[in-house]
Amino acid sequence: MSNPSITTEKKYPKVGIGVMIQNEKGEVLLGLRKGSHGSGEWSFPGGHLEIGETILETAKRETKEETNLDINKFELISVADELSYLKSDGKHYLNIGVKGLYEGGEPIVAEVDKFEKWEWFNLDNLPTNLFEGTELMINNFKNKTIYNPLI
Repeated sequence: MSNPSITTEKKYPKVGIGVMIQNEKGEVLLGLRKGSHGSGEWSFPGGHLEIGETILETAKRETKEETNLDINKFELISVADELSYLKSDGKHYLNIGVKGLYEGGEPIVAEVDKFEKWEWFNLDNLPTNLFEGTELMINNFKNKTIYNPLI
């Protein structure tokens, strides 16, 4: 009889897609996370890349699911290794960041189990408790680099 607590299943990194949305003032939309992963941290809308879905399809779907905003005209702005939750949550992500064109509308908390609220922030006055993937995306965007290796 095998022990269910012992697994031989190999773990792989997951692919997370984050979406930076800037309004006409240049402010970015951040949501205060709740739930298990990154609870109490501010993050861009986003989520997991699903089988058979492209990066931009994921970006559009996740933004709609979480904020009820329709976002288009995407631009790749970041690829980052998200490793800070490896020890605490056992999670390793490859974070792909895109910027989507904001076309108006008020964001709503459409997934109440995942977010407390949505707020607009100036890029030079962000909260200190940023979700790692969001912070990496912002750093890459500000530094005008797609990928900044950890080595």
